[in-house]
Amino acid sequence: MQSTEVLSRYLNGERNFQGSNLRSANFIGAYLDRVNLSHSNLRDASLARAFLERCFLYESNLNGAFLYGANLKFAKLQGSVLMGADLTKTNLQGAQLAKTDLREAKLSGAILTWVTLFRAQMSGVNLCGANLSGINLRSANLEGANLNWTNLNGARLSGANLRGASLNGMTLKGAWMNGLELGGLNLSGMELDDVKLSGAKLQGTNFAGSNLENSYFRNAALEDADLSQTNLHGSNMKGCQSSRANFMKTDLREADLRNADLSGCNLNLASLVGADLSGANLRDAYLWGADLDGANLSGADLRGASLRNANLTGVNLSCAILGDTTLPEGLVS
Repeated sequence: MQSTEVLSRYLNGERNFQGSNLRSANFIGAYLDRVNLSHSNLRDASLARAFLERCFLYESNLNGAFLYGANLKFAKLQGSVLMGADLTKTNLQGAQLAKTDLREAKLSGAILTWVTLFRAQMSGVNLCGANLSGINLRSANLEGANLNWTNLNGARLSGANLRGASLNGMTLKGAWMNGLELGGLNLSGMELDDVKLSGAKLQGTNFAGSNLENSYFRNAALEDADLSQTNLHGSNMKGCQSSRANFMKTDLREADLRNADLSGCNLNLASLVGADLSGANLRDAYLWGADLDGANLSGADLRGASLRNANLTGVNLSCAILGDTTLPEGLVS
C-alpha cells in the first residue's frame, strides 16, 4: 500500500489500516489523528512532524523510522519495535511504550512525560536532554544509555538496568529507584531530594555535595560510599549498611538512622541534631566536632568511637555500649 492511498482513504473517514505494508512510506507532516496502524510494517518510514496523536501502533515494525518532531501524544505502541528509530524532539507525552524495543533509538530532546516504558529494551538509547518527568521505566533495560541532562523527576526506575549508562547532570527529585544497582557511580552534586533508594546497592557511590533531603535509604548498601557535605536532612536511613562511608560535614539533622551500620564511618563535623541513632552500630566511627544536640543514641554501639569535641547536649545515651570510647573532653570510657 502507498502512503497516498492511506491519506486518501483517511480523508474519506477510514481509520483502520491494521497490518499494512508501508515500508519506507512518506508521511512527512501528515495528519493521521487516531489512525490504527497496529501490526503494520513501517520500517524506514518517514514520519517527521506527522500528527499521530492517540494513534494505535500495537506490535508494529518501526525499525529505522524517521519520526523527528512527530506528535505521538497518548499513542499506543505496546510491543512495537523501534530499533534505530529517530525520535528526536518527538512528543510522546502519555504514550504507552511497554515492552517496546528501542535499542539504539534517538530520543534526544523528546517529550516523554508520564510515558509507560515498563520492561522496554533501551540499551544504548540516546535520551540526552529529554524530559522524562514521571516516566515509568520499571524493569527497563537502559544499559549503556545516554541519560545526560535528562529530567527524571518523579520517574519510576525500580528494577531498571543502568549499567554503563551516562548519568551526568540528571535531576531525580522524588524518583523511585528502590533496589537498583548503582554501586561506584558518580552522583555528586545532584538534586536527589525525596528520592527512593531503599534496598539499593550503592557501595562506593559518590554522592558528595548532593541534595538528598527527605530521601529514603532504608536497608540500602552504602559501604564505602562518599556522602560528604550532602544534605540528608530528614532522610530515612533505617537499617542501612554504611560501614566506612564518608559523612564528613553532612547535614543529618532529624535523620532516621535506627539500627544502621555506621561502623568505621567518618562523621567528623556532621550535624546530627535530633537524629535517631538508637541501636546503631558506631564502632570505631569518627565523630570529631559533630553536633549531636538532642540526638537519640539509646542502645547504640559506640565501642572504639571517637567523639572528641562533639556536642552532646541533651543526647540520650541510655543503654549505649561504651568501651574505649573517646568522649568530648578527651576522656576514654
